Amino acid sequence: MKIGIYGGTFNPPHLGHLTSARFAMEALGLDKLLFMPAGTPPHKVLPEGSPTPEQRLRMMELAADSMLLPDRVEISDLELQREGKSFTSDTLRQLHEVFPDDELWFLMGTDMFLTLHKWHEPEVICSLAHLAAFARTEKDTGEMLEIQGKYLGETYGASCTVVQLPRIIPVSSTQLRELLRKGEGRQYLAPGVYGYVLRHGLYGTKADLKHLSDEDLKACSLSMVHAKRHAHILGVAGEAVRLAERWGADKEKAYRAGILHDCTKYLELEAQLAICQKYGVEIDELERKDAKLLHSKTGAAIARGEYGVDEEIYTAIFYHTTGRANMTLMEKIIYLADYIEPNRDFEGLETLRRLCYEDLDAGLEMGFAMSVADLKRRGVVIHANTQGALDWVREHRKGP
Repeated sequence: MKIGIYGGTFNPPHLGHLTSARFAMEALGLDKLLFMPAGTPPHKVLPEGSPTPEQRLRMMELAADSMLLPDRVEISDLELQREGKSFTSDTLRQLHEVFPDDELWFLMGTDMFLTLHKWHEPEVICSLAHLAAFARTEKDTGEMLEIQGKYLGETYGASCTVVQLPRIIPVSSTQLRELLRKGEGRQYLAPGVYGYVLRHGLYGTKADLKHLSDEDLKACSLSMVHAKRHAHILGVAGEAVRLAERWGADKEKAYRAGILHDCTKYLELEAQLAICQKYGVEIDELERKDAKLLHSKTGAAIARGEYGVDEEIYTAIFYHTTGRANMTLMEKIIYLADYIEPNRDFEGLETLRRLCYEDLDAGLEMGFAMSVADLKRRGVVIHANTQGALDWVREHRKGP
């Protein structure tokens, strides 16, 4: 197996890092890529006020997750766990013990490659891994790289390859930190990373989380879930806006409810229960044992407690999983948007979509009926609110 190691302070990890990593994986035929955030870099001092190692690790996790390559891209905290300076030679020794039969490739930028002979134990680095240097411009592939590659080969027996990047993200981490301080630069970060920066006030950002723009609220919400969930969340928000426009509801509120509805989807049950305790959310015995059921209530609690949504949005998120009898218009919209958003695909979906735009309560009845039937088929206990919602809409719906 060919394993790439991409190290750095990643302060913050930006799209330039991700673009380079993705291209290197294909150009070198790597089976796996390890992002390796440095603990204490030997060649530079982290700027004052930098995020903690744990925060840099979390940002790197979010950045890597955005690549949607979970079977090939991983994060290693090896250097963060090791005391002292993060010498690459020590890292490669440890990795060689973990992957004794695999081929290691150490990925680096042009500047790092040209100074590698000055690093700690360059002979160890060259003996334990192939070297791959990112060339950012055609000029980077010129004489200096050739001379350095030849020197490393003759002196340390290094195996060197130049990876010519076809696309350049014109920003450095240093430049990006300054941009973020000025309220700019979001275009250079994966949405989840930018949201994390805002939520934690990193790099001098001072966002008021209870008065965010739609774009910033979206980033914050996406930073709380796995990237594979992003398409669904955006799909629900878009569908909610369309349904709100059709039925005369507030489109802005529908969007914000859709963006936040799954923000606690991936929290473990213990964390969900802690949120309920913190915000005084009452839960029943069924919810106490099921994080999937509970995420709608905890999501609503976070939406109101951290992002300041009003009662209309709060209850729409609160009941988007189970529903309830006598739902408000916004509650109906979010429940159904979650059901019929463009990424869904199941038998009867097109009929349900059509009904939702022709007769909202007819769509609601069909949605609850399908949910109840599915739960019964799978032997899952039906929440009282779900059965109550179906019974209520059947009794009160006008028309045939």
